[in-house]
Amino acid sequence: MAKASPRDLFITALAPMVWGSTYLVTTQFLPADRPLLAATVRALPAGIVLMLVTRTWPRGTWWFKAAALGALNIGLFFFLLFFTAYQLPGGLAALVGSIQPLFVLLLGVPLLGERIRMTHVVACAVGAAGVGLLVLRSDATLTVIGVLAGIAAALSMAAGIVLTKRWERPDGVGLLGFTGMQLAMGGVMLLPVTLLIEGLPGSVSASNLGGFAYLSVIGALVAYAVWFRGIQRLPTMVVSFLGFLSPLVATVLGFVFLGEALSGWQLVGAVLVLGSVFLVQRPMANARPSGASTTTASTVRRSLSRTN
Repeated sequence: MAKASPRDLFITALAPMVWGSTYLVTTQFLPADRPLLAATVRALPAGIVLMLVTRTWPRGTWWFKAAALGALNIGLFFFLLFFTAYQLPGGLAALVGSIQPLFVLLLGVPLLGERIRMTHVVACAVGAAGVGLLVLRSDATLTVIGVLAGIAAALSMAAGIVLTKRWERPDGVGLLGFTGMQLAMGGVMLLPVTLLIEGLPGSVSASNLGGFAYLSVIGALVAYAVWFRGIQRLPTMVVSFLGFLSPLVATVLGFVFLGEALSGWQLVGAVLVLGSVFLVQRPMANARPSGASTTTASTVRRSLSRTN
């Protein structure tokens, strides 16, 4: 397992930081009560553009794998994410989603052969506590369906992270093509459901178009390319805990743009969130990869051929 370099950590962290703006954009710029439309527009255009530009499409068993990853990382996850954002206040949605690292921890045992460390368990508790301090307010209300959707979204993304790490990328497919396949697959799955259940809005404002463009280009195309790069280069638990940065950014954006109060306890929560990220990556960054001394030239060439 490769070391978690500071450069790779910083680049990968940009993705969940961008996703932290999803709650603000959804509530302030998108049409009301249209989670399926928001998810479809976010994924499908970006995926089609990337596949056309890179001339990439699945082959052989990768039709199934791309469909599975497209559902877990994109289609199902996007819908559940937006549905949760509409059902719960942004902070509570983020809090429910903070269970994701626990799912990654559990799925990593049978699928990746990883073992559960006490550091992981402590980091999960510290991170969840930090998210709770960041986002919980006395006037916050929740719905059962919103909580269940949030838990399902966390499980979907966790499974996507673990399977992306397990399957890696198809031979000869670059990062942008790999990202495009998943975005397109997820978007294609969402499109008929969107048309059947929600249909198209009667009118779309300029602010709606701006919100959709931001989520599609920045929140999907750019952020997911960065995210999948990080999954390839970093340990799964390190990548998973970077997701805690989303509620941290959401809290900061709420303070800056919506005039939401920022209490001392929220500052403590921010410190705990950052501490959990540091705690889980430290032992992995210091651990030497197994078999590092026997790395062959062919392995090095294969590794280099899979990067952009």
